[in-house]
Amino acid sequence: LQSEDQEEIQEAVRTCSRLFGALLERGELFVGQLPSEEMVMTGSRGAARKYKVWMRHRYHSCGNRLGELLGHPSFQVKELALSALMKFVQLEGAHPLEKPKWEGNYLFPRELFKLVVGGLLSPEEDQSLLLSQFREYLDYDDTRYHSMQAAVEVVARVTGQHPEVPPAFWNNTFTLLSAVSLPRQEPTVSSFYVKRTELWDTWKVAHLKEHRKAFQTMWLSFLGGALSLLALNGLFILIHKHNLEYPDFYRKLYGLLDPSVFHVKYRARFFHLADLFLSSSHLPAYLEAAFAKRLARLALTAPPEALLMVLPFICNLLRRHPACRVLVHRPHGPELDADPYDPGEKDPAQSRALESSLWELQALQRHYHPEVSKAASVINQALSVPEVSIAPLLELTAYEIFERDLKKKGSEPVPLEFIPAQGLLGRPGELCAQHFTLS
Repeated sequence: LQSEDQEEIQEAVRTCSRLFGALLERGELFVGQLPSEEMVMTGSRGAARKYKVWMRHRYHSCGNRLGELLGHPSFQVKELALSALMKFVQLEGAHPLEKPKWEGNYLFPRELFKLVVGGLLSPEEDQSLLLSQFREYLDYDDTRYHSMQAAVEVVARVTGQHPEVPPAFWNNTFTLLSAVSLPRQEPTVSSFYVKRTELWDTWKVAHLKEHRKAFQTMWLSFLGGALSLLALNGLFILIHKHNLEYPDFYRKLYGLLDPSVFHVKYRARFFHLADLFLSSSHLPAYLEAAFAKRLARLALTAPPEALLMVLPFICNLLRRHPACRVLVHRPHGPELDADPYDPGEKDPAQSRALESSLWELQALQRHYHPEVSKAASVINQALSVPEVSIAPLLELTAYEIFERDLKKKGSEPVPLEFIPAQGLLGRPGELCAQHFTLS
């Protein structure tokens, strides 16, 4: 296995696979907490025990080396090493090398399997081809469940060891995670790679609910637990289509709303996704009110090109949720210095936005740009039922607004003098008319 010759390595892998596979089936490896090799060999225990302990150590060394070979330059070596390791996983699961603690105790070779997943999620090289070979094992409920658990541990270990995680690792991790597909019904959780004579109800691996928890933990560990713009769309799909439970989703989205969001290069993408996430009519009124109020407050310092997009965005929120229209129909609301809305509150549920009003939109009706003033004045009338599409406004720039204003043609000439002229040289009493005459 330590050879540099590719053919010798492949033959050694096949030999080890046959040898240790037979030893596992015959039960000739030491079972239990593995003692140190030196202590057993120098002790007075019998030859049979020494043999089993010695072979168990050789089996352990073989597994570690096979894990290293998952990163070999030759794909044939990688594929053969993966096949041998998964054979050991199946046999060790059927013939455990640890003693059960109670009747019905679920045993699975987790450490050996983590070695496999760790090799697949390499930080150094692209393992997409090898991962495509591994997909067949994800059809089994037990290997899929333990793959999700092992991936969480590998992500935590690699991110802790590398200040800047290499892109290859994230690509490999995403490839593995994307290959995981959960069963839709509880009775389907019964296809095990490690053959079992019976299934116990106490085993977590036998319950779809536990698979969903592992699925959720796996994706959240990959996304880092924190919401970023690049993760928004993927996380929303997981929540919407795969029942991922992430109660802090809208709180994290709310926290991304700050003055810089109007100036970043991905502004269009952000508001496109935000519009998608807030499109459901089943969201609570306090949540929609919090987003409308936060955007209105930020709009006070936003540039015109952003205002022409965010003002229709706010009005669309009011159209979708009639309960939020109280924000623009509160004539006896508090004074500005007593606004109950708390802009520093990170939780939209505690921001008290629904008790406030959108006085910011009334202030923007006096904006210096006429189109912004017109857009803010929409709330003075009853809001139309159909929403206004913000798609054409998402990528609007200051240059486009300026060019559009230059191309406008007035309905009549613009006067440059507020006092009408009388005669070519002005009025008779003016200085010019006194000293000059037309001949």
